[in-house]
Amino acid sequence: MSGSNSSSPAAKPGALDQPLGLTVHSLPLPQEAALADEQRTRSGRWKMLLVMLVCAAPVLASYFAYYVVRPGTRSSYGELIEPQRPIPSITGTDLAGRPVSLPTLQGQWLLVSVAGGACDAACERHLYLQRQLREALGRDKERLDWVWLVADDAPLRDALKPALVQATVLRVDAAQLAQWLAPARGRQLADHLYVVDPMGHWMMRFPPTQDVAGATKVRKDLERLMRASAGWDQPGRPAN
Repeated sequence: MSGSNSSSPAAKPGALDQPLGLTVHSLPLPQEAALADEQRTRSGRWKMLLVMLVCAAPVLASYFAYYVVRPGTRSSYGELIEPQRPIPSITGTDLAGRPVSLPTLQGQWLLVSVAGGACDAACERHLYLQRQLREALGRDKERLDWVWLVADDAPLRDALKPALVQATVLRVDAAQLAQWLAPARGRQLADHLYVVDPMGHWMMRFPPTQDVAGATKVRKDLERLMRASAGWDQPGRPAN
């Protein structure tokens, strides 16, 4: 009678009596697990390093183009600082007496001078030169701030203040400042102009400039820096 046999026609006699076969996988040894973890950690570190190199590539390329790939015998007027010195965690005060942390100046190129608050004739020349050099950059001037670091407690003359509207003026402890910026041998800190890149590294020091020829050389160096960094540097500081 159809449907009276509940077993499958294909089933072989005695098949259901056979024991089930189980595959047993051995657990990894502790040494093998540790080795695998180490390999994964090493791989992760290499990937992180690769990402960092990719992010830093435009900056490194601009410095390479400026300092290495230079036609002929052309060289910079400013002295390259090696190793570059990162901006320290120093807190100064602005003209209103408010505290300002120096690292907050990062994100822009900085053209820096140092002098006492009395500001002698050499100091005034530097301030005038800083303003003129910035203006000479044309459309790139918004990528550079000119900064005067006042390294003593002497009050500023009122006659100077109108000329400093576009400048960043901060009073900074001289001993702390000396741990970052440094003059050439036989010179004083106030003798030079200093360049700080947007990442906060002091990277160039200009010789004392007393004439138009020297000022022209400073301007050409700044223009080359602006061109070399145009691919990665933008006007203004990044929003926090």
